[in-house]
Amino acid sequence: MKITDQLQFASERGEPTFSFEFFPPKTDAGVEALFEALRALRPLAPSFVSVTWGAGGSTRGRTLELVTRIKKETEIEAMAHLTCVGLSQAELAEAIVSFRDAGIDNLLALRGDPPRGQREFIAHPDGLKHASEVVALAKETLRARARSPLCIGAACYPECHVETRDAALDLKHLKAKVDAGADFLITQVFFDNRKYFDFVGRARAAGIEVPILPGIMPITNVDQAQRFTALCGASIPPALQAALKVRKDDSEGTLQLGVAWSTLQCAELLRNGAPGIHFYTLNRSPATRAIVAALRAMEPWRTS
Repeated sequence: MKITDQLQFASERGEPTFSFEFFPPKTDAGVEALFEALRALRPLAPSFVSVTWGAGGSTRGRTLELVTRIKKETEIEAMAHLTCVGLSQAELAEAIVSFRDAGIDNLLALRGDPPRGQREFIAHPDGLKHASEVVALAKETLRARARSPLCIGAACYPECHVETRDAALDLKHLKAKVDAGADFLITQVFFDNRKYFDFVGRARAAGIEVPILPGIMPITNVDQAQRFTALCGASIPPALQAALKVRKDDSEGTLQLGVAWSTLQCAELLRNGAPGIHFYTLNRSPATRAIVAALRAMEPWRTS
């Protein structure tokens, strides 16, 4: 089922969607651990899960394998990521058709980060430079090859893309993705809900009307969180930073704080109209399972 349909049906029922991002494990044991995590998520009725795409397409075969297997074995809707790093337009087109022919209905179209050790994004000589071009290529490729269209998502950045840091320019780039055919958006991680609400307000003022799902990452490890936020350009509020500092040598305390902070974040987001929550799991589902279980119990969206 297309994610836009899920969002519409959920909205009609007065409920949010909950979704989870995973990356392809490098080993068979990691894959089996991932499916154990997915089976544990199943009772919480996730709307969909997404599977990332390695730099330069390094895990593209495994991404296709995983999204098709997830959909078949778990009956959870699966979305594949696709980036243009290191790939020609012809290779991207073949990947798009492969996903569609495998029965995948949803695609997250991204430019992608530079490969490890490379400071700047360098486009393939026959490739693409922008996520908006990936969106357009997906639309055109499926139309030209007489395939039914995919539901296409794109990324957005409440605190601006790490390479831009210019809110007006960043919003212009986002509008280009939507104009190219992006059907919904998922934000980069943020820890201050004002960033999301301010961003949605600016997006709506710019004529961007598609659903905007907030991306949430519960902090379970301080060092990992700092590396992740440095990479994506997200900021950690001073109050949370101070609380993490106190618990820097207390892994259990950090986990409890991370779960509590994210639960409060999600409750406020849903109470104030966010259409759902997309969790960055870093392939660890216990924290996100606890958060979703608490949210389903308290139903903050009923008190909006």
